[in-house]
Amino acid sequence: MAKEIKELYPDRVSAVFEENKLVREVLEGRFSKKLSNKVAGYLVNLKKLELKKLKAEEGAEAATEPSTPEP
Repeated sequence: MAKEIKELYPDRVSAVFEENKLVREVLEGRFSKKLSNKVAGYLVNLKKLELKKLKAEEGAEAATEPSTPEP
């Protein structure tokens, strides 16, 4: 469920639990509050992993770029 929500609403998924209340809107009362909170928490973990991966890729790119000497 969480991965589907992340794919459908990538701009609304956040690394902050309170901001992932969109889960309740998306699931429209089909599941309990407890399950909705678990999905929201998993979305937080997915987003943090994504951000960590992007940061690592940026660091790797910066390390492989040739540095230009200053005059």
